[in-house]
This record gives sequence, C-alpha cells and structure tokens, in this order.
Amino acid sequence: MPGVVAGIAVVARRGFALASLELDRQLPDEGSYLRRLEAGQVAMLEIEQDFRVSGRRGIVVFEGWDAGGKGGTIQRLTAKLDPRWVRVWAIGPPSPDEQGRHHLYRFWEKLPARGHLAVFDRSWYGRVLVERVEGLIKPADWERAYGEINDFERMLIDDGIRLVKIFLHVSPQEQLKRLRERIDDPLKHWKIEADDIRNYSRRDDYLVAMDDMFERTSTKTARWHVVSGERKWFARVAAIETAVEVLGKGLELGPLPVAQGVEETARRLLGKKQLAALGYASRKKC
Repeated sequence: MPGVVAGIAVVARRGFALASLELDRQLPDEGSYLRRLEAGQVAMLEIEQDFRVSGRRGIVVFEGWDAGGKGGTIQRLTAKLDPRWVRVWAIGPPSPDEQGRHHLYRFWEKLPARGHLAVFDRSWYGRVLVERVEGLIKPADWERAYGEINDFERMLIDDGIRLVKIFLHVSPQEQLKRLRERIDDPLKHWKIEADDIRNYSRRDDYLVAMDDMFERTSTKTARWHVVSGERKWFARVAAIETAVEVLGKGLELGPLPVAQGVEETARRLLGKKQLAALGYASRKKC
C-alpha cells in the first residue's frame, strides 16, 4: 500500500501540534471500512510471514489518550496474525523492582526475537508523558529522557528493527463520551480506572507534554504518525495501513513460494499419484 502514510496519517515534523490535526475524517461507508480493514490485515499477515522466513524484526508502538482506541485498533491489527510470531505488550506502571533500574530496562526484555513482531500498548514514552505530568520524577529526569529515547530507538533501527510509532488523537468531547460509556456499560467496567478520570482532568497538561514529545522524539529515522481517532473505523484503517507501509517498505508482499527442495522431495517420496491428490499439477522442467 505505497503512499498511504502521507494520505491518511499525519507525519509529525518540527513544529507539529496536536491542536492542528483534522479530526473530522471518516470513511465513506461500512463497506469501504471492511474492504480496507481486510486488505490491511492480509498485508500484515504477509509481512509477518516474510519476517518469519527472513528473520526480520518489527515493533509497532501505540500511544494516545485514555479511551482513544488503542486496544480496539491493536485487536484488529493482530486479528489475522499467527500468535506464535507476534507479542502484544500492555504497559502499565513499573514494578518496584523495575523502579530501581534504568527506565528503559523493562523494555529491553520485551524486544522481538528474530522473525517476530512486538506491539506495545503504551511504551517507553510514559517517561515523558504520565511520569512528567504527574510529577513522579524530577524535571531533570524527563528532560534527559528525550535523548535517551532517541538513542534507544536509533540503536533498535541500526540493529535492523523496523519501528512504527502511532499516536491516536481524540477530542476532549469524544474522550469524555467514551469514558462515560465505560462507566455505564458493565461489560466495559474493566477498561476504566480512577486514574483515567484524573488524567482527563489534566488534559491540558498532557497536551503540552505530548506536543513536546512530538517535537523532540519525531526523528528522521523514527517519525511519529498521528491518526485521528475520532471515528473508530477511520482510526483502525489508518493505523493498520500506516503499520503496513512502514513495516513492509521495500518488501514484495504476497504468498510465499514453496521452500526450495519441497516439491522435489515430495515427488521422490510420494509419487505422482499422491501429488496429484494433493493438488500438485505436473510441470515440465524448462
């Protein structure tokens, strides 16, 4: 899906501000949503298969407001993937043991192995967002963290990891509506905590921290892609197509060919009749 990043997600460059993002973006109808969702999910599966065979590694980072749609988007991003080759990490507060170590320590342990994908539902950016806004660390610590994060991501990319950073943005009205739904709907109670309400009350402070994050960590090698999450269909398609664009850059996506020697071994051990029963057509050697 070449070129979709520029069209459906905003690449945060110097001077970008969340307030400038056009939120009233949507897909024309449900049919368009389902077609593009299906195409994106199939492309993600083809990327996973390529990574598994080639040994490539990929990371997709999701950040955004509480109730901004990260969970639902991740669910659909990974819906068709083989769970043996992808890991979703839901990041919460650091444990007491992790608090006594460098703030990036716990993320080193979660980096993908060869042939694997990792998806982060929140990430190392908590250092310059919640920890900064809530006063959990000193200003000198979160100021230093910008450079540490940039160095960390540059090391990942230099080591061959393909990194996608996606931020889902919603208006205060839409966020409040979704928070209320989580309180009213018994099936959504598990999704909301008191911290979500408190964070909403400090939305202006978070907005300042987020704009600083874009300004200081959207680098040439690890850009932030900002997606309007106001309409869930649009947000899901935009995020998946962005991940496909970045992870699949330069790859020839499609069904993988049969591994070398498989057909020859099958002909030798199974014979033509059994091969025909399996659907193999006889082919002449050129």
